[in-house]
Amino acid sequence: MTGYRTYALLGALLGLVALVCATIIGGFALLDGSGIGPRTGGLAFGDPWLSRAENRAENQDRNQDGTQGRTPDGLHDGAQDRTENRTNDRTRLGTAEQPASDSAWTATWAAAPAGTEPGAPFGHPGHTIRNVVHTSIGGIGVRVTLSNLYSPAALLIGHASVAVRDGEGAAAVPGTMRKLTFARQTAVTVPPRGQIISDPVELPVPYDGDLLVTLHTPAPGGPVTYHPMAFQTSYLARSDRGDRTEDLDAAAFTEPTGFWRYVTAVDVLNRESPGAVVTFGDSITDGDGSRPDANRRWPDILAARLRDRNIGVVNAAISGNQVLGDQSWRGCGASGLDRFRRDVLGRAGVRAVVIDLGVNDILRGGERDPARITAGLRELTRQAHARGIRVVGATLAPFGAHRGYDEATEAVRDRVNEEIRSGGIFDEFVDFDQVLSDPYAPDRIRPVYDSGDGLHPSDAGYRAMGRHFDLASLEGKVPAEL
Repeated sequence: MTGYRTYALLGALLGLVALVCATIIGGFALLDGSGIGPRTGGLAFGDPWLSRAENRAENQDRNQDGTQGRTPDGLHDGAQDRTENRTNDRTRLGTAEQPASDSAWTATWAAAPAGTEPGAPFGHPGHTIRNVVHTSIGGIGVRVTLSNLYSPAALLIGHASVAVRDGEGAAAVPGTMRKLTFARQTAVTVPPRGQIISDPVELPVPYDGDLLVTLHTPAPGGPVTYHPMAFQTSYLARSDRGDRTEDLDAAAFTEPTGFWRYVTAVDVLNRESPGAVVTFGDSITDGDGSRPDANRRWPDILAARLRDRNIGVVNAAISGNQVLGDQSWRGCGASGLDRFRRDVLGRAGVRAVVIDLGVNDILRGGERDPARITAGLRELTRQAHARGIRVVGATLAPFGAHRGYDEATEAVRDRVNEEIRSGGIFDEFVDFDQVLSDPYAPDRIRPVYDSGDGLHPSDAGYRAMGRHFDLASLEGKVPAEL
């Protein structure tokens, strides 16, 4: 009898513990207000700005062809799923005691550092820099990478924030402003030639929406690491306005700019995402010739097609970039061979890369040996395969109406394209040459796809390129190779 009483008492105690735990978990579920639903990636419950964002999306959503929408695609219901999802996502978001695993993060946006900003040898002391960046997928948490790659001096960031953009300018949606910290400190010094990743912060990040990444640089530093051809308007607040990092309104941000400064990546926590695709190229991937502030580059069109699969698409292109030659001195980046590890392999959750590079080796670098270009492309594939990353290569687009065209440059382009089509370089290829070329003059872009310079596509051309992908070619992985 004594043994039975002991077991009965033990059972009662265990039941009491279970009841207390259930009460605590239920309380957290009621207090918490952030989350993401499966596949559709909707914002979860109790977000202070959700109803405003839903109404704005109803009236302003412009998702066709990859243009902006202000909220994720749907809402996720079910109290049990919500509690489980939040518990899992909060664990994966991480704390100082329990860092988030890199496998939990997916890149939603990126910009490759291209060189140093002209006319700013000591940075922008006292200014507040508000970068506008466009997400491919959303999530329940965010972290930001800042780069000081091209400066020999340390960079002091006194204050940094991230928020969801409200409308078309520099204003933030109320309730979304989040202070960024670095090892729990508000201020951080980015070392010369280095970079730093912020601590994770909870924020319902919209799919196909805009974020504001704002930095205050209180002291002189070295040259500004930047991406010059953003095709996106960002903003500066003058030094006499003080620190405006957490301003919700746009009043202080009176100086529009076409550069992205210091910020090179934004990652989101999205438990439904299988990873990201990185697009690696030159001005044709960077979006030269597309309409500014419209997100009409071909990677944006591709991102729209992959959004339902929760696959991020990030753009690691630099206008003027080459496979072989270093052009960072002119703001066109280190060679593709040099920067591939940082700008592709270093992105969070990368599963595949699309490589469209080589035109500038021919037109700007004067390369007349196609074997050197294709050897460089093979080396990029080898590096990707060492990480188990699938590689899709693009044929080089026609440039017959461009000033750099002659029989010699066309012969090199043709030979590179023949090698790509033979299957001897990449896992798969996408035939941009076929998409863009004029049937009556195959060495030229067809007029409807030409932005006007004979080299860079128009919005219509970029749309055709983004739609030409076989999405299945981006979804497989390759075994890592030694």
